Amino acid sequence: MILDQQLLLSDKQAITASTVSTNTIDLTQARDPGPGDSLELVIRVNTALTGGTSLQFAYVTSANADLSSPNVIVQTPAIPAANLTAGSEWLRVQVPALSLDAQRQRYLGVQYTVAGTFAGGTVTAGLVADREAIVNYPSGLNVGGF
Repeated sequence: MILDQQLLLSDKQAITASTVSTNTIDLTQARDPGPGDSLELVIRVNTALTGGTSLQFAYVTSANADLSSPNVIVQTPAIPAANLTAGSEWLRVQVPALSLDAQRQRYLGVQYTVAGTFAGGTVTAGLVADREAIVNYPSGLNVGGF
């Protein structure tokens, strides 16, 4: 997985109440996020979220840098707190093309909608190039004769 600092939306961001990502991506800024490459949105729990009831993740676009009045591009259902364990990934999707004017606003980010109050836990979210996928196969190496 290739993660660029400029495409990082939340970097081990503490989630205790409903909020938005600490960073946004300004689509009017000249940058090269990997033309011709597929980008994915990845949201990963770094440390388990505890104490709350559930959390919903949403990939949003907004005309405002603070992501107020956002349009939701894609979102998860409410995820029970017991499932928000360290290392779990949520909303890993290929970034959709924003072709409609209503969808294509200046800023991109993530919205976190909390039910209850979380006592702790952190989340990292960003746009990444290249899928992190490890498949462990049994060894087929024959070492007899060495």
